[in-house]
Amino acid sequence: MRISSLLLRSGLTVAAASVLPLSVATVPAAAVSGISVSTTGSTVSVTTSACTNVNGSWGTASLLNSRQSNFAQGRQVSLSGTAALQSAAWSGVSAGTYTVIVVCSNGVTAGTQSVIVSGATPTRTISATASPSRGVMGGMGGSSTDYGTLTLVGGGVLVGAGGMATAWFLRRKSKPYRL
Repeated sequence: MRISSLLLRSGLTVAAASVLPLSVATVPAAAVSGISVSTTGSTVSVTTSACTNVNGSWGTASLLNSRQSNFAQGRQVSLSGTAALQSAAWSGVSAGTYTVIVVCSNGVTAGTQSVIVSGATPTRTISATASPSRGVMGGMGGSSTDYGTLTLVGGGVLVGAGGMATAWFLRRKSKPYRL
């Protein structure tokens, strides 16, 4: 009797644990952007395949700095390309954080994405005897990603569920006759 009860409880726990990642994994899929933004030096480029040609125009892309709040305030460029892929580019962009917005010619926003421009990298010569003045600096650097609120809430839910499951397991382990 005790073994069947243990199997039943562990089976329910496994079933609940297997459903949780599926429900969390389906939510962030709606937040995917329809554009791809890249930088090379002081050039920012954007590509998309979401726009259709209406009256000879694919749409426009706008590059906004941190002080600009809407599409019309940014540096606008017309999209060019084919039915499979449309693109736009800005050159001579100064260092900073920008937001790229693509609006198709039918008025639908294809996507919005933030980008950090580091500008032109100066060339420096380092001798073989030079050593870092402050040692090796660790940290996130440029690999940091700005996750949305929904992703952070989902992660918090998973961490909380793990903490509660651990507390439940330890409590049950100390007194085997309790749930």
